[in-house]
Amino acid sequence: MKYNFDQVIDRRQTCSVKWDFNQQIFGCEDILPLWVADMDFQAPDAVVEALVNRARHGIFGYSNGMDGYYEALIAWLGDRHNWEIQQDWISFSPGVVFALYELVRSLTKPGDKILIQSPVYPPFFKAVKNNGREVVNSQLRVEHGRYVMDFEDLEEKFSGGVKMMILCSPHNPVGRVWEREELDRLGRLCLAYNVIVISDEIHGDLIYEGHRHIPLASLSPELAMQSIVCTAPSKTFNLAGLQTSNLIIPNPEYRKAYEASRDLTGIHNPNVFGITALEAAYREGEDWLNQLMHYLKESVEFLKSSLAQELPQIKLTQPEGTYLVWLDFRELGMKPEELQKFLVHKAGVGLNPGYQFGSGGEGFARLNIGCARSVLREGLERLRTAVCELS
Repeated sequence: MKYNFDQVIDRRQTCSVKWDFNQQIFGCEDILPLWVADMDFQAPDAVVEALVNRARHGIFGYSNGMDGYYEALIAWLGDRHNWEIQQDWISFSPGVVFALYELVRSLTKPGDKILIQSPVYPPFFKAVKNNGREVVNSQLRVEHGRYVMDFEDLEEKFSGGVKMMILCSPHNPVGRVWEREELDRLGRLCLAYNVIVISDEIHGDLIYEGHRHIPLASLSPELAMQSIVCTAPSKTFNLAGLQTSNLIIPNPEYRKAYEASRDLTGIHNPNVFGITALEAAYREGEDWLNQLMHYLKESVEFLKSSLAQELPQIKLTQPEGTYLVWLDFRELGMKPEELQKFLVHKAGVGLNPGYQFGSGGEGFARLNIGCARSVLREGLERLRTAVCELS
């Protein structure tokens, strides 16, 4: 069937973090939210129907994944990403951020060094710092407008005693989809210096034409035993509120340590609607996803063209994956906090300020294009009006 991603659906008064909390988050109500990483699109019909049917059963007792749940996840990773996994590698988590905290706690000790690559998803910093570990940053470099890993810096940092790395793949916010050669080189370094890798691959299904997501642990059996891959249907099918994700942990010692730490929190099993949605999405959602990626690709081109013609001061980093776009506002000549005030109070748009993503993010902002194009157009018009008033 044909999905209509141009349809604008009012999300207000639905307890939406994105739409119902402008005052608390930005300090004003009259703002167009284009920030937090969920989409304004309805989930695939098959998912909605499965949830409705499950709700009609009327009993919502304690639940756990059954064969269909695991079979759907295993088939998806095999068919979509050419990665064959075993069911006993799978461990439940209510979310990837929760998993990051538990993995840091269970696989490292207080004071250990954990490496991240800024500018990067802010919870990476918090998962390290809030657990009493030391953040070691290897900042991404920009070459010909494209972000790349600094392998010389990585090796230097690894040789200094780094115990763990949190990899963002595809990368949020810069939109890179790492190529096999890059991941191979990174994997060799991790093996050489005995660095455990947590690979956050929550955006791994959201890949634009011409690029391919490669699960880190699929590169070699040796690297698989030193890796934990974080997956979820939440970004792919807009199911974040169901709080259901899975870790793929081939190493039984890592898996045992994670599950012991997770169980101490009192969380054990996925909720009944998360189970239902995951299975339906992975079994019947591929056509919806393919149409979504086509729509998002057109939105990227619309945004790129509009900026070039009407707002050349704002530069777009071409995304290779995700529905998040990294925008460079440095030509406006504003300090980071000044830029955020301008975007909120002058332009009336809610973006994620770049400085929250760590070093290399100053002067940037993250824009979520997971919305109807008319909403994106309104956001651009607000920006254009505000920028014109500066001159």
